[in-house]
Amino acid sequence: METPLPVDQHSAVDIEGFEGKFKALADQKRLQILFELCRREEVCVCELSDRVGMQQSKLSYHLKILLDANLILKKTKGTWSYYSLNHEEMNHLLSPSLCCLFRDQS
Repeated sequence: METPLPVDQHSAVDIEGFEGKFKALADQKRLQILFELCRREEVCVCELSDRVGMQQSKLSYHLKILLDANLILKKTKGTWSYYSLNHEEMNHLLSPSLCCLFRDQS
């Protein structure tokens, strides 16, 4: 019986983090939401609802997934919520650190 190779704990944590983020990205509506947020600095949930053609209740479901993945940021002003792209997290997700996981090391 083969002994499994030890897994670097740091790599395992990074892989789990990437997995959650890619699961959040694996939806057409969430990609559309991110696209709209990318085009604007900050968007009110009511405006975002109109732009993506989705009721606020359904939109809230998708926004929560993106928030949990830390791909977007939320700011509350009075009774309205405003969303913006988490540029730092998106840049990390698209960074060479992810690409290096899949490069041929030979």
